[in-house]
Amino acid sequence: MKRRPARYTLLLTRSGGGSRALSLPGWALALLLAFLALWSGANLYLWHRAREVRALEARIQALSQEARRLSLALEAERAKNGALSQEAQRTQKELEELRRAIEELRRRAGLSPINALPVRYQEGGQGGGAMEAWAEVRAAVLDLRNQVQELAPALERALETERSLPAGLPLRRYEGVTSFFGMRKNPFGWGMEFHDGLDFAAPYGTPVHATGSGVVAQAGWMGPYGLAVLLDHAEGYQTLYGHLSRLLVRPGERVERGQVLGYVGSTGRSTGPHLHYSVYRRGVAVDPRRYLDPAWASR
Repeated sequence: MKRRPARYTLLLTRSGGGSRALSLPGWALALLLAFLALWSGANLYLWHRAREVRALEARIQALSQEARRLSLALEAERAKNGALSQEAQRTQKELEELRRAIEELRRRAGLSPINALPVRYQEGGQGGGAMEAWAEVRAAVLDLRNQVQELAPALERALETERSLPAGLPLRRYEGVTSFFGMRKNPFGWGMEFHDGLDFAAPYGTPVHATGSGVVAQAGWMGPYGLAVLLDHAEGYQTLYGHLSRLLVRPGERVERGQVLGYVGSTGRSTGPHLHYSVYRRGVAVDPRRYLDPAWASR
């Protein structure tokens, strides 16, 4: 007897509601697990970077407190020392610059602003002990500056990669999904055919948005997809937006997530106004539903 391929069943339940069983072939479950692993890895990497930013915040807070304590000690001594005054002012300025740099890193990482106390300094003061303490603070400031300079490019690259991955809906409004990913009945004849995306029914002229930042690989007539746009994203991802009535981008153009690429139409192999949306991973079509909003995917 011919052995049937193994299938796996997921049971989805909702509080106060019913349940639904979802049967998946082995390859689909493997793809789902691979996506979850990739997504978890990206979140872990960003969490690690955010933890480094929080550690820098703690250090700048401690340095600010120490500098404030030293400035109060110098005020008590009330002796004139021009060199120490210039060093104190320079250190205070550098601490403020570092505070602004870390606030910018936290903003990019989606963290709340820091609340480091400002350093108060009044000219005057002398003493070898205070001078040595200021030298230690300055050395720590220089070390902190080096860490900020090393962290900023890595964090920016991680955030740029996250912005480039496809996520969310390509339409702000639509009237339903008329065809899902996978095998379907041929709408133009007999038999079955493989459908490599989702068809969103929408009024003619509805704006179509990029689901991730990237570069326009193709824009124009693409056979059965009619007027279409193909975007290249990070990590080997591509997204396709088909059956458009008009295009707003050209090949080679850089686009950002949410940017309008064109408008819904019915060009190519189409039975009415709708958007065909496909997601490709290293050249292989994958189900776009796992890259849409969680609230939509649970419908």
